[in-house]
Amino acid sequence: MSEKQRTLKQSVKLAGVGLHTGQLVTVEICPAPENHGYKFQRVDVEGEPIIKADADLVVATDRGTTLEANGARVYTTEHLLAALYGCQIDNALIKLDAPEVPIMDGSSHLFVVAIQEAGVEEQNADRNYFVLDENIKWEDAEKGIEFLAVPDSEYRLTVMVDYNSPVLGTQHATIYNLSEFVPNISKCRTFVFLRELEFLAKNNLIKGGDLDNAIVLVERDDISKAELDSLAKLLGKENLEIKVDGIGVLNSTKLQYENEPARHKLLDIIGDLALVGRPIKAHILAARPGHSGNVRFAKVLKEQIKKQEKGGKQFDLTKTVFDINQIEGMLPHRFPFLMVDRIIEITDNSIAGIKNITMNEPIFTGHFPGNPVFPGVLQIEAMAQVGGIFALNQVDEPHLYSTYFMKIDNVKFKQKIIPGDTVVFELTLISPIRRGLVNMAGKGYVNGQLVCEAEMLAQVIKDKV
Repeated sequence: MSEKQRTLKQSVKLAGVGLHTGQLVTVEICPAPENHGYKFQRVDVEGEPIIKADADLVVATDRGTTLEANGARVYTTEHLLAALYGCQIDNALIKLDAPEVPIMDGSSHLFVVAIQEAGVEEQNADRNYFVLDENIKWEDAEKGIEFLAVPDSEYRLTVMVDYNSPVLGTQHATIYNLSEFVPNISKCRTFVFLRELEFLAKNNLIKGGDLDNAIVLVERDDISKAELDSLAKLLGKENLEIKVDGIGVLNSTKLQYENEPARHKLLDIIGDLALVGRPIKAHILAARPGHSGNVRFAKVLKEQIKKQEKGGKQFDLTKTVFDINQIEGMLPHRFPFLMVDRIIEITDNSIAGIKNITMNEPIFTGHFPGNPVFPGVLQIEAMAQVGGIFALNQVDEPHLYSTYFMKIDNVKFKQKIIPGDTVVFELTLISPIRRGLVNMAGKGYVNGQLVCEAEMLAQVIKDKV
């Protein structure tokens, strides 16, 4: 069964402060149509420009991922994108009245709660997964960043972090599929070392930082009160009493998990790899990741998608599930109207069959003589016959049944089919078969390239004896 795209049932609003800008911001997460993906909209800027969540639009990765397009920027996008992706929302429009997504509690949790309150609506279009078909390795040797993606039937992630710190040594975190994101990852907060705070503050970052929205890790046990007071002043928190719980965390903030920092790094990867623009089926392994490495690896995966699309879809044409004699035992069609030569694959919800186009086709004596082209109407007929075999394979004594067209939608012809071509028709169920009604989406390929597509509804009816 193919998976459908999903969006929110209704819009939902949250308000907070930007971690780095310190500005108050209201974010509204809105439903969006099929194939929309994730897009941000700066409603506070003239013309309300749209910024697509795309790795190619990333302009900065300093303590967060920043996108820019159409003269507008959006800062710190990763936690909200992780929430959407982790909740398996495919399409959303995110409206902001300030330049930065609110930091909330430093995790994805409050975004997840808002998404769950809004509800999820299934859409008609299928999810267009990026299914990895080979190992992809990338590294930045100078910074010690390593990524490896290997084929997998799920979206699985394994993360290792190593900071050579007495308070935060080597940690690992893993999820085996996205269903683990909400309960095990979404609540994990961002973190920072105390030694980094002064640098960040002096570089005009973390203006909205607070001990309520970040874990501050402390590596020294000899920090004086004067140092803490100076730090509070630098952060604009003069009235905040800062305490250190030995070598650990500020203000006795309790870690939710022993490996919460590693889990948060996994959360960041999910948010940053959402910028690939497609749901992913692969196992991603990352060592010492950060926003810069995440985004660069997202671009590597985008290039792999382009490579796959350019190379076309691959089928094993040596396989035979049903030969022509078996096909004749199911379909009522005969020469010159039997359009399927062989079935090469069949699953619970899909089928693939081939039609060899030869100059001996009787249609070519009258269709574009001297420039033979296989007619579009017969392409659809051949596609439907492959679908008919799928439907008849579900019943006993298929030779006693026939399939009849009820509707054809979204027919597209991409390029002409000529003698010498072998067309592979692949059809996938759009919805379960009920009362003999078979609704399938079909595509035709020549040399792996898409040449035609259509959606069709047919009914399987037992013949009168």
